[in-house]
Amino acid sequence: MSSFFSRFMSKTTEKKPVKLTPAQAQQKMTNEPVTIIDVRRPDEFAEGHIPGAVNLPNETISHSALAALPDEDAVLLVYCRSGHRSAQAVAKLVRLGYKQVYDFGGLLQWPYEITKEDQA
Repeated sequence: MSSFFSRFMSKTTEKKPVKLTPAQAQQKMTNEPVTIIDVRRPDEFAEGHIPGAVNLPNETISHSALAALPDEDAVLLVYCRSGHRSAQAVAKLVRLGYKQVYDFGGLLQWPYEITKEDQA
């Protein structure tokens, strides 16, 4: 009976977010359509971000995600500065019903291109 219960619970509990390395994230960005989400504050985003990233701060992601990201089946790649806020944001997105959410940590570990927003 306990094995039935544990199988039942594993199917009804929340899906665990998937963690990617920077290389795995870069490969997904190169090979498939993805939405890159930077969950840092707008001032941090302006200082430098991954090209093509959308800024949805972790503090407001629960309120802004559904409007900004209407496709719950889209592949979402989430990052922040160090990996702490991205893990929080990924958990929130999964709870909101997004099905393909990946956490690839922070810019501190990102060895690829970063761009700066124009200071117009």
